Amino acid sequence: MSQGNFVRVLNNKEVLALAFGAMIGWGWVVLAGGWVQSAGALGAMLAFAIGGVAVILIGLTYAELAAAMPLTGGEHVYSHRAFGMGGSFLCTWAIILGYISVVAFEAVALPTVVEHLFPNYKVGLMWTFAGSEVYFTWALVGMVGAVVMTWINILGIKSSALLQKVVTLLILVVGIMLITGALFNGEGANMEPLFVSGAKGMLAVLIMTPFMFVGFDVIPQAAEEIDLPYKQIGRILVISVVMAVAWYIAIILAVSLALSAEESATSNLAVADAMTTVFGGSWAGKLLVLAGIGGIITSWNAFLVGGSRAIYAMAHARMLPAFLGRMHPRYNTPVNAILMVGALSVIAPLFGRGALVWLVDAGGLGIVVAYAAVAASFLVLRKREPEMNRPFYVRNGMAVGYGALILAVGIIFLYMPGSPAALVWPYEWAIAGGWAVIGLGFYLWARAVHPGESAHVVSQELLTGHSDKEDAVTA
Repeated sequence: MSQGNFVRVLNNKEVLALAFGAMIGWGWVVLAGGWVQSAGALGAMLAFAIGGVAVILIGLTYAELAAAMPLTGGEHVYSHRAFGMGGSFLCTWAIILGYISVVAFEAVALPTVVEHLFPNYKVGLMWTFAGSEVYFTWALVGMVGAVVMTWINILGIKSSALLQKVVTLLILVVGIMLITGALFNGEGANMEPLFVSGAKGMLAVLIMTPFMFVGFDVIPQAAEEIDLPYKQIGRILVISVVMAVAWYIAIILAVSLALSAEESATSNLAVADAMTTVFGGSWAGKLLVLAGIGGIITSWNAFLVGGSRAIYAMAHARMLPAFLGRMHPRYNTPVNAILMVGALSVIAPLFGRGALVWLVDAGGLGIVVAYAAVAASFLVLRKREPEMNRPFYVRNGMAVGYGALILAVGIIFLYMPGSPAALVWPYEWAIAGGWAVIGLGFYLWARAVHPGESAHVVSQELLTGHSDKEDAVTA
């Protein structure tokens, strides 16, 4: 069977939409009101500003490495060059859990959001799992959505990019409507109190900020499909993070101007109610919910791209079974890796919302572990290979790298027992532990069956600038 090849076709707007769209998913619609209640208007905005600085530091390490090594798999390549197969496996396997968890959760978020538009559409109770009732029509919406998203991704990166660009533009238009409407029609008095619960309130919001910015890391995963100067890849990655920081702060400002503290506390969906208030009609709130559905689609689409490329990269390096490294001969996409991630999202709605929350929390830990590994790779390569070509060179790199590493490790500790964001025992720890055991099995298999081959493959990728050559994948 002939193999396809990755094609560099994504332009700057498509790359920016891929990353920014991934970061602004559905969370801003659901959670912004709660942020204001927890920390106050100014407290919540400051928390996001501080969290944004942390993510920008991590993003800068990604930007330098993505421009220096624009290969599919991103983290997989950087960590392999810095730490070898073991470090690469840990890093990439961890972030794959994060990507899969987001894709699966979006398949549950879609039917949940549809309830805001059609409150009585759920019929046919099938079972209750993890405290969540699973209805036939509810699950069907998520499963059909998963099939459609998977098929769009198989059709090619341009199909995914077109969807991302159009829907991200819709979200931006609606978001700007909300922000400008609140600035003109909101009341400054509604922002009182500016702070709630002092430092404790800000911390409650701050611990959530890293998870709202997850998604910029999709750019390195698809680096081999980006048709831009390498330096530009790094710049767009950083710009996408800055845009996301500004977006969340502006949304918080809009909600706090549009709704009083009492109105926000009694609202089921504060952002939609804020939109309704500033424009004086329920149509505006429904439009905002549609933008939220758009956020689900952009996040879903981006993480399906990222997850499939990470799986492909590991398979191509003989660290996962070779069939996951197959390229579609016509569409030039890692078809089997896409099908694997897509299949998991198709069955996800059958488990209900409760179980998927466990999966997302466990996946969040995986993503932050990967962030720490990338920051560490950045530092190692700065010291060991100072002569490496770095089209996007981060000034004061060692300070940035250590800052990113310390912050990433600090976030990891937020998942540990005793923290407000600790993983739930035993369910979420069982997911994280089970994924680690499966990964260990694949790692031992790869070392036994393909000893030393990953190093050879990655070195060839770095030498040629390609990770999609047919003779590099065992049939």
